[in-house]
Amino acid sequence: MHKTVVINIVGLTKRLIGEHTPFIQSFLKTANLATIKPVLPAVTCSAQATYLTGALPSEHGIVGNGWYFKEECEVKFWRQSNKLIQAEKLWDKLKRTNTDFSCANYFWWYNMYSEVDYSITPRPNYLADGRKIPDIYSHPSELRDDLQKTLGTFPLFNFWGPKTSIKSSRWIADAAMHTDALHDPTLSFIYLPHLDYNIQRHGLNFDIISKDLKEIDTVVKDVVTYYQSKKARIVLLSEYGITNVNNPIHLNRILRTEGYLAIREERGLELLDHGASKAFAVADHQIAHIYIKNTKNKEAIKTLLTKVTGVDKVLSGPEIASAGLQHDRCGDLVVLADKDSWFTYYYWLNDKKAPDFARMVDIHKKPGYDPVEMFAKPKGLALITTVLWKLLRKKLGFRTLMDIIPIDATLVKGSHGRIPEDEEDYPIFISDAKDLVSATELDATDVFKLLENHIQKP
Repeated sequence: MHKTVVINIVGLTKRLIGEHTPFIQSFLKTANLATIKPVLPAVTCSAQATYLTGALPSEHGIVGNGWYFKEECEVKFWRQSNKLIQAEKLWDKLKRTNTDFSCANYFWWYNMYSEVDYSITPRPNYLADGRKIPDIYSHPSELRDDLQKTLGTFPLFNFWGPKTSIKSSRWIADAAMHTDALHDPTLSFIYLPHLDYNIQRHGLNFDIISKDLKEIDTVVKDVVTYYQSKKARIVLLSEYGITNVNNPIHLNRILRTEGYLAIREERGLELLDHGASKAFAVADHQIAHIYIKNTKNKEAIKTLLTKVTGVDKVLSGPEIASAGLQHDRCGDLVVLADKDSWFTYYYWLNDKKAPDFARMVDIHKKPGYDPVEMFAKPKGLALITTVLWKLLRKKLGFRTLMDIIPIDATLVKGSHGRIPEDEEDYPIFISDAKDLVSATELDATDVFKLLENHIQKP
């Protein structure tokens, strides 16, 4: 078996490799690069599950970053249990045939309760007084204490939200190298999310994102240099490419106007009642699942959404099966945005009626993905003053909403989820084991076998 590290540089594409990524560009001189036709939807959880199983969402069941849990009548995003992936993972297969094989997973999703030997994943503490304290979950459990004693507390608020920065990717990289030095696993998966942030905020604006490219290039250099010293095979991988958008689409508002949504009002604010709704959308970047209570409404809803400006396709029946999404978790319809558009979860018609979580970073309460969580208002000194005042109130024991997120989807300039028109925006697979990567174009399902070969082939 060959020691192998898979470094997931989120959002990296051929278009982004150049003068601002000098190390990655130099690494290519002794490596082979292949583009990956992304899985649909081209989002974090679906892409990672496909890479780790070699299966499509129709088999492994990860139809997005979240979906409608029908038995509970609730939409849930960013769940943690590895049991949600309904197909065999790469490490499970390798453990069956190689007793000496060991695996580490650093922040890839669905990381909890898997059969890897070493794992770390974000897991904040939610205190009874409403506070959220940065923390991680690890296996074995003592690894959590060792890492945070050595590296400091995981910078959760730099991992997601308005304060996102290179600090979180740097911490994950350092944690991976520290754990590897202690335990020397055969296969390591490392998640470096830094590029995901500003490219979603600003799109492919190199005047802004050049700094982010340089920052992640430096972290990648450190990780690759470390693993090269361990004689490991190096794979640089990404899940999707982010492209420019300028048109947010509010599918739930359209469905509400046509009488399909059920809304409850509580304390003067509106909540979407999924279980009572005739139909609703679960928005996830450039894809949305439409769940319909009575199938007699399906054709009418498909016709309605097909006419929406910015909608590229509305899939149903055999079209969903052809897309590799035929699974009980999938919507009755699947809506794809065009290249300039993306879908919000917004369902209220008046911002004064928006639920309190709409103005907060709250990835678990929102019934859909919300990239606007990376923005804040007010700005500048006023924002700092506002946040400090709210933090002081929290420390004094007052229940305080950190309601600093604007309700303005037009702020978002980059998105993903659909299959891009240009292969320059496809995810990529780069390996220094050049003889193992002969193809220049891959399907997402090919990644599983390629990684297996990196470990097992001479």
